[in-house]
Amino acid sequence: MFRYVLNKIFYGFLTLFGVVTVIFILFTILPGDPARMMLDQQENSEQLQLIRKKYGFDQPLLTQYGYYLNDLSPISFHSTEENAYTNLKSKAYQYREFIATDQVVVVLKFPYLRQSFQKNGKYVSEIIGETLPNTAVLALVAICIAIVLGIALGILSALWKDSVFDRLIAIISTFGMSVPSFFSAILVAWLFGFVWRKYTGLEMTGSLFVVDDFGEGVYLQWKNLVLPAVVLGIRPLAVVIQLMRNSLLETLSLDYIRTAKAKGLGRGEVVVKHALKNSLNPVITAISGWFASMLAGAVFVEYVFNWNGLGKEIVNALNNLDLPVIMGSVLVIASLFIAINIAVDIVYSWLDPRIRLKS
Repeated sequence: MFRYVLNKIFYGFLTLFGVVTVIFILFTILPGDPARMMLDQQENSEQLQLIRKKYGFDQPLLTQYGYYLNDLSPISFHSTEENAYTNLKSKAYQYREFIATDQVVVVLKFPYLRQSFQKNGKYVSEIIGETLPNTAVLALVAICIAIVLGIALGILSALWKDSVFDRLIAIISTFGMSVPSFFSAILVAWLFGFVWRKYTGLEMTGSLFVVDDFGEGVYLQWKNLVLPAVVLGIRPLAVVIQLMRNSLLETLSLDYIRTAKAKGLGRGEVVVKHALKNSLNPVITAISGWFASMLAGAVFVEYVFNWNGLGKEIVNALNNLDLPVIMGSVLVIASLFIAINIAVDIVYSWLDPRIRLKS
């Protein structure tokens, strides 16, 4: 098992390295001068040169790539030259020196995601730190809705196969998988936040933390979580229902289930103690993929409901060509996606030891 985990972590780092390379190439070859983006309309030739030198934009592409990897690496190398981009004074993070010479300092640190072009040089790590928790809460509540309702409805559909209830759930699931998130978000926000507002008490837009009318404090507004979480959970709910139903039906047709029934075990005991665990494998895989995708796929939902999360921040950064925010956000989402998939592979191998043997 230990060797299996190490193997997964190694390939996860290789995948992350590929993601970093693609992100750098994709956003570096875009037309436009990053120094001009930072200065907007206030630039002059002297300021442009200073910005390019400070951030390493005047260096060859390969050197800039090396700078980017050095910024992201937890073990990084820094020059002692005052004007060098890799000088520690140009960074704002906690670090610990463990090798130092007259020309080079080697430190242990957290990844440096650079500074925003538009928000007065605010550090990208701070921006992500402020918005990612809101997206994580939204995604977690949405996936919990999908898990609880999806598994329950999937089990009932399997037990009542070909009934009116089963067919109704199949129609609802198909509709949930086919409706785009942005359309369902607009429809739900309009119906429950505007048309039926006096019955629901919900708002069309709003975030988790709200400033009061006098600007004297910030307080939690949990009701603003209801509509975006429901909308974000519709598609994974539909997928979980169908996977749970089909997987349970397949498991119930196996020989060991027939043996358990022949021994006199009740239907509920057979399902709960024998069939359910082996039916959860595809469901767990789907849930992991959907939870990771929600961190990126919440963009439309957050924008429609004005939810102050990472998805909305990415849209704003794209509109303003704030490349460091875009690159940092995509990298964080990719890292979470890889970490979640590694964790799911480990759980999956625990449920089915044959996977470790194949690996």
